[in-house]
Amino acid sequence: MPQANGSLIPRFFAMRQTVLVIDDDPAVTDLLKRGLSYEGFTVRVANSGKAGLDEAREHDPDIVILDVMMPEMDGLEVCRRLKQGSDVAVLMLTAKDAVSDRVTGLETGADDYLIKPFAFEELVARVRALLRRHDTEKPEIFTYADLSLDTGSRMASRAGRQIELSTTEYNLLHLLMRNREQVLTRDRIMESVWGYDFGGDSNVLEVYVRYLRSKLETDGEPRLIQTVRGAGYVLRE
Repeated sequence: MPQANGSLIPRFFAMRQTVLVIDDDPAVTDLLKRGLSYEGFTVRVANSGKAGLDEAREHDPDIVILDVMMPEMDGLEVCRRLKQGSDVAVLMLTAKDAVSDRVTGLETGADDYLIKPFAFEELVARVRALLRRHDTEKPEIFTYADLSLDTGSRMASRAGRQIELSTTEYNLLHLLMRNREQVLTRDRIMESVWGYDFGGDSNVLEVYVRYLRSKLETDGEPRLIQTVRGAGYVLRE
């Protein structure tokens, strides 16, 4: 069960953004509806994947908090369908804490991933961070060498070849292109792309660097994402 702090203070001064909670556990949805309302959000609740999709299509939330393990339609499928027609931020909640499960969730399109049980304060911090990230992104085209990234379409191209990216691949490439020719440490990349660390021996960053390299170098193009031993990664020729 999530842990709530009983001293939550209403924040009526902020513009109210809408959070959609999709979870089949009434204890979780009740706590999140009560707590997030006190934090100044408008909160809508759905108790199944199908109901959540209908709610999202009707009310266009700013962020979705999504349970993974639900009957009939699980959270992975809900996330996949949400991301097909929208760029809504998705924070996944699950009791499954294996690295492979987290990678699967992020690869499906989730923007962040929180393990149950969780502290309510941490959930709120992640919700606000995801909303800031989405609000500050303005359509822009980054270019480096023969590589370009369109933040409006979230598509990359290299030498005119279109490259489709998953949400996490896009976020990682976006970070590298914004900071081209600057070495980024592993910790900074993890914080910027995932918002938290997977753990000391996790190789999830290396996995996504490998995914990106395979897409950027399909036609034998020179490598642009360079490994800096003992430091991190850098985008440079």
